[in-house]
Amino acid sequence: MRFSRFMYCVRQGFKNIYRNRLFSLASIGTITCCLFLFGVFFSVLYNFQTIIRSAETSVGVTVFFNDDVTEDQILNIKSVVELREEVESVDYVSDEQAWEEFKPVWLGDNEDALENLEDENPLEGMNSLTIYLKDTSKQDELVTYLESLPEVRVVNASDTLAESFTNFSRLIGYASMTIIVILVAVAVFLISNTVTIGITARKEEIAIMKYIGATDLFVKGPFLIESTVIGIVGSAIPVVILRFLYVKVIEFIHTSFASLASILTFADVNDVFILLIPISILIGLGIGFLGSWGTLRKHIRV
Repeated sequence: MRFSRFMYCVRQGFKNIYRNRLFSLASIGTITCCLFLFGVFFSVLYNFQTIIRSAETSVGVTVFFNDDVTEDQILNIKSVVELREEVESVDYVSDEQAWEEFKPVWLGDNEDALENLEDENPLEGMNSLTIYLKDTSKQDELVTYLESLPEVRVVNASDTLAESFTNFSRLIGYASMTIIVILVAVAVFLISNTVTIGITARKEEIAIMKYIGATDLFVKGPFLIESTVIGIVGSAIPVVILRFLYVKVIEFIHTSFASLASILTFADVNDVFILLIPISILIGLGIGFLGSWGTLRKHIRV
């Protein structure tokens, strides 16, 4: 398509928006509401995943070794385990360190009970590794690997907690996707109606254009431009609003609920919107294209 023809399609596309401004505004408003809710769910889900990832890294798998295993062997195993993709970090706890940490819990303020055990360590030979995961859904795979090592005596892991984190994350994802699909379907329906009205209003003009040899793309161009502009505007508005609200909500929680803010870990606004902005624009363009393309094929016999 030549540039002059392309500019003609652009001008006609904007004219269609103005002619059917009420339906265009309704379509923009629907996409805005759809993507606003999508943005809210996306932000909440992203923050939930951030919190869950933070909680997952606090879930440790503890590994104890056979009595004849040396400290060097344990450190070698630690180096190998740290290279696994599901592992966040690995801490080595010697038997001396374990005893020093356990003494206050066991004895409390009654330190005199250790007078005859100054050179003794009841936890001797209890050297261990505590492994923290990036993804608790891969805990069973890691435990199976660890139990296969001949140096390992026992592996302690919380299967229930790991499964709870995984199921909760999946539940949020499924619920969000279901609501988003419904909203996108409504937006596509409204854009389809808007384009249909534009085609009906220009039916005679379109017929004349076809009689004098206009190509399919030339006839469809203005309507594709119309739906594209509606999709872009409808996706830009909620992103701007959401970014402003996201910052304000986090500031409000930090100032009004200081204790809660110290527990929860909120995702940085730039980390959220560096993903949300392109996703919203693509969804807006996709909604506009789907809403117009199906209608054009149905109502314009070219």
